[in-house]
Amino acid sequence: MPSPPAILLLLPPGSPPDAGNRVTAERWARLLREAGAEVEIAETWDGRPPDLAVALHARKSAPELERLRAACPGTPVVVALTGTDLYGDLPGGDGAALRSLQAADRIVALHPGAEGFLPEELRDRVRVVLQSAEAPEPRPLPDPERFPVCVLSHLRPVKDPLRPAEAARYLPPESRIEILHAGAPLDPELAERARAETRDNPRYHWLGPLPRGQALRLLGASRALVLPSLSEGGANVLSEAAVRRVPILASRIPSSLALLGEDHPGWFESGDTLGLAALLRRLEEDPFLEDALQRSSEGLARRVRPAAERRAWEGLLGELLPDRRP
Repeated sequence: MPSPPAILLLLPPGSPPDAGNRVTAERWARLLREAGAEVEIAETWDGRPPDLAVALHARKSAPELERLRAACPGTPVVVALTGTDLYGDLPGGDGAALRSLQAADRIVALHPGAEGFLPEELRDRVRVVLQSAEAPEPRPLPDPERFPVCVLSHLRPVKDPLRPAEAARYLPPESRIEILHAGAPLDPELAERARAETRDNPRYHWLGPLPRGQALRLLGASRALVLPSLSEGGANVLSEAAVRRVPILASRIPSSLALLGEDHPGWFESGDTLGLAALLRRLEEDPFLEDALQRSSEGLARRVRPAAERRAWEGLLGELLPDRRP
């Protein structure tokens, strides 16, 4: 029997503990270990030759990948695409991001259709791996006196994190909606705006960064999740909301469209404050919309089970390490 393959998961340098890339890497490490592999998560390569390297973020992982490729040219490499890669660096002509993808044996995308944003010669290397989520305990019954809506998003411009706060200002006085926003202050200007909004807007509360478990409890206790991002590689928070049957209100961006489908009833256009305000009000008033959104979440939940994500990785191991497959 072959020894377990040694897999190196490379994170972008300086990844915060609860940032999406690190959460994704830790989940992949767990699934790969369940599949029989030995996995190390690191931001820099220590020089020990792995059997397989998986890098999150084409541009930010480029220096470590170049070191590894030069020293271990026979080591298979997988590059996982982030939203910054797909919708920022690659369209902007970033050379480091493109070199990482050209050197990759396989490219992991987090939503269907991502290959269409890549140069044609790279598209046959793409494998879609949907981000999974564990089904939690049943949600608590809602408090009829409150209508909490959560935003789980770090404060970065690409996340458009204060759009829900601005939309809440257009709700009528009788509305019960309150926006509860958990996320780290990664952009100082946005952090200052969030503090001011919390002070001046009675419907908005920035809670700061929360531990992952606490953030997921907030999600489970909410009547809806708002994902206002301008771009995403494939937001795992959609999977987390789906397995909890939490209604999802999302900006109409390619990755979310690919995951939820065109007929999802919770779309608003990116940056459309009034459109989001109207959607929030409809959700509060119309139980049929809430039911439709919950059914849409259930549809996504069936596609993001951990077993499916593990099978996707097992398939990749079979392609790249046929003699070392666990």
